[in-house]
Amino acid sequence: MADDVLILIDQQKAMLHPKWGPRNNPDAEANIARLLADWRRRGAPTVHVKHDGTRPDSPFRPGQEGNEFLPLTAPRDGEMVVAKTVHSAFIGTGLAAGLQAMAGAGGEKPPLVICGALLANSVEATVRVAANLGFRVRLPGDACWSCDKRDLTGRLWPAEDVHQLTLALLDGEYAEVTTTEAILAGTR
Repeated sequence: MADDVLILIDQQKAMLHPKWGPRNNPDAEANIARLLADWRRRGAPTVHVKHDGTRPDSPFRPGQEGNEFLPLTAPRDGEMVVAKTVHSAFIGTGLAAGLQAMAGAGGEKPPLVICGALLANSVEATVRVAANLGFRVRLPGDACWSCDKRDLTGRLWPAEDVHQLTLALLDGEYAEVTTTEAILAGTR
């Protein structure tokens, strides 16, 4: 079987923009960095997904500081970088073909570990499409974060509630929700 591919979603300076509001999981970036360090140590495949915003008011728009990678988890030479313009990293990109090229000797799709931000946005969209394409996905919930979200009735949902509900919706159906420690310990 092929090595698990680590996919980091939207680890860019735009995620620090105040427009996102209060968030949960202040340790998410450190957990993402721990996973990335382990993948690099083992020489396992890593994909950095970068959002190139197309709207004039997007903090992710190319040419702005927000489009740059966060230094803690920035890609190194030789690591795959995929630029997306929508929520899912699979739409309008070469990600699926790139992952298929990483397939093991038997041609099976490599298993994925997906993390990053925002959980209830680009991470969720990417996880759902990955599962629908037949990839096995593990999602370390502590290597993702969420922000407060107001629903259509006007109720404000705290970031931690948004986070836990999103993990519950994805677990079992689209991904195996796990932790950074379990992945680093080799738990499958």
